[in-house]
Amino acid sequence: MICRVIERATEARNVARVIVATDDERIFEVVRSAGYEAVMTRADHASGTDRLAEVAETLEDANIIVNLQGDEPLISPRTIERAIEVSKDESVGIVTTWEAIGTVADVLNPDVVKIVLDNAGRAFYFSRSPVPYPREAVRKHVTLEAALRNEAGLLCQFRKHTGLYVYHKEVLLEFARWPQSDLERVECLEQLRALERGVKITAIEASTPSIAVDTRDDLERVRIFIQKNHLEFAVQSLKSGLQD
Repeated sequence: MICRVIERATEARNVARVIVATDDERIFEVVRSAGYEAVMTRADHASGTDRLAEVAETLEDANIIVNLQGDEPLISPRTIERAIEVSKDESVGIVTTWEAIGTVADVLNPDVVKIVLDNAGRAFYFSRSPVPYPREAVRKHVTLEAALRNEAGLLCQFRKHTGLYVYHKEVLLEFARWPQSDLERVECLEQLRALERGVKITAIEASTPSIAVDTRDDLERVRIFIQKNHLEFAVQSLKSGLQD
């Protein structure tokens, strides 16, 4: 899976170098064996962003750093490109991405991180809980799940956070010097550390939907998605060949 994520990153036209930062020797060996670049980091980092900062500090010629999490094998290279373009605005501290949530199960799933935006498209909050919480609808239908299933319009209020961040290098290094925040510890979401410190996080919509692999069920969904796409590609290629 990690090699598939690397492939997505290398397909982004404005990405100059792809490095896998890990403290796991198994991942390190798999990446190196596949011909990609990997760096072993300390094992005591509080988050993936802190691990990224350790490597970023050694990169003298990099001003913009992309953090693509290793559990995003379906991330679109176009999404990466667009996030990098937005990050060129010096007033933006961090750029991240979101997708519409299409199922009730995803709203209720704590592994699917929800993002709330302000009117300017900046991240207002991230949570594993269903936010914003539709209080009146829940009062009417007794439970949140029942409210979501009975009022179709509620679903469009929720956005899923995608595991992609783009930082200016100095912002990333400053982030790593801050201690973990209380909200970060409670939610286990490192981006809350930045929000609590007043960093502006701009969030753009992803070009295409993706599936983060947090569970075995997620992995199976990704495998089915990839197999289906390969089959569709093969069928299209066969049709083209017959037409030629």
